[in-house]
Amino acid sequence: MSLEDAKQLDKRFPTYKHEFNVPTFESLGINNSQFPPTTESIYLCGNSLGLMPKQTSKAINNELQAWSMRGVEAHFNHPGEPKLTNWVDIDLPILPMLSQIVGANQNEVAVMGSLTSNLNALLIHFYKPLGKRTKILFEKQAFPSDYYAFLNIVKLFGFDESHLIQIEVQAGETYLKTEQIIDAIDKNFPELALVCLPGIQYYTGQYFEIEKITKYIKSKSGDENIPVGWDLAHAVGNVPLQLHSWGVDFAAWCSYKYLNSGPGAIAGIFVHEKHTAQNTSDSYKPRLAGWWGNNSKERFKMIEKFDPIASALSYRQSNPSVIDCVALHSSLQVFDKAGGMQPLREKSIVLTQFLQEILVKSKYYIKQSDLDQTKFGFKILTPLDPMQRGCQLSLLFQPHKENKDENVMENVFKYLHQYAIICDERRPDVIRIAPLPLYNTFEETYRAAKRLLEALDKFAIVNNNNNNNNNT
Repeated sequence: MSLEDAKQLDKRFPTYKHEFNVPTFESLGINNSQFPPTTESIYLCGNSLGLMPKQTSKAINNELQAWSMRGVEAHFNHPGEPKLTNWVDIDLPILPMLSQIVGANQNEVAVMGSLTSNLNALLIHFYKPLGKRTKILFEKQAFPSDYYAFLNIVKLFGFDESHLIQIEVQAGETYLKTEQIIDAIDKNFPELALVCLPGIQYYTGQYFEIEKITKYIKSKSGDENIPVGWDLAHAVGNVPLQLHSWGVDFAAWCSYKYLNSGPGAIAGIFVHEKHTAQNTSDSYKPRLAGWWGNNSKERFKMIEKFDPIASALSYRQSNPSVIDCVALHSSLQVFDKAGGMQPLREKSIVLTQFLQEILVKSKYYIKQSDLDQTKFGFKILTPLDPMQRGCQLSLLFQPHKENKDENVMENVFKYLHQYAIICDERRPDVIRIAPLPLYNTFEETYRAAKRLLEALDKFAIVNNNNNNNNNT
């Protein structure tokens, strides 16, 4: 893979980088005499926090202006021209756009809360231990917030951590195989009350086979209907999803990563319509509830009767943040300009494979099957098959040194930052690199990969000199 290859691929695949504000050397506080201060960074960290769309500032300012001009009356009479959405319905224009992103019907999605608060709300609704079926199956390497949620939901029902079943990556492997997940389901099936897995694993970048796993559980459970949920924090806006047709019961996600909606932005949920279609004031399954999940026609009558909306909106508890909603809406408009998830996924596969091919040709590349931890270089923890991952490659650098000044990952990460290449470190030894199809180009991905290998070259020389000095 050459720089010319990168330029040719950039002609083939469009970029929407011009729709985003990209940090510069100057704005990041990085001084490097090789580059003018206004030079844009190479931002490969959208898996942690997406860049801000340029139109987001205007969208937010519109709402600040409405607050200034009309105060409370903007809930029902927004002053914006052309006519903007009244605050009472501020999240509703998002639903058709979001449903396209996750492959759902509009009545199956809601914009609300934050990722873990939403996950907790869904767990309390779907986790119904009965008889021997008391256990939750999930992965050992789940994001800690998910573990805390699973642990405490079983404790709320009077159980302990023995009612958590964790699937762990096997020795000598770097990620979970679907067959291992299926085996765990079979082995523990009589005791399962709920299964909840990540769509894409945050640490390794592995894309789980959501459809296959969900349908296997459904076919096996039959009328017992073991609920299947997914944490899609790293999947939404990253890979195409078809949650409705795959038969997923519920899902939760954040929107500050691939959906580029800002730090701590409002999150979202999916609940299959089969769970809400029969909602009435006299017949519904209890959930954490609030007035924004109630029939909108009755909401302001303030009557003491819960009449849940017959959709995922019934899980809303409070009115959503106006500022958060318009930030999400402005980002989803960029996805619309890009033609949705399918063309972005097509570019993403080629882009991440382009990065991988540069890395695996390096003399520092160590195969996943090589268990020698003393070798100098890096492994790719992420599946090498592009269909089994999103847009992230996770690199494990070795050998590990307790002293940060001597540790390979720490030195590579510091070197990259000096050149305004923004990645994500996961101590002790992993750097996650995520070239996003919306705003990353092949050329900058090429330059970032070359700079990473350059860092290893320089650190190898320093390391060898230190070793030689110690020997003398």
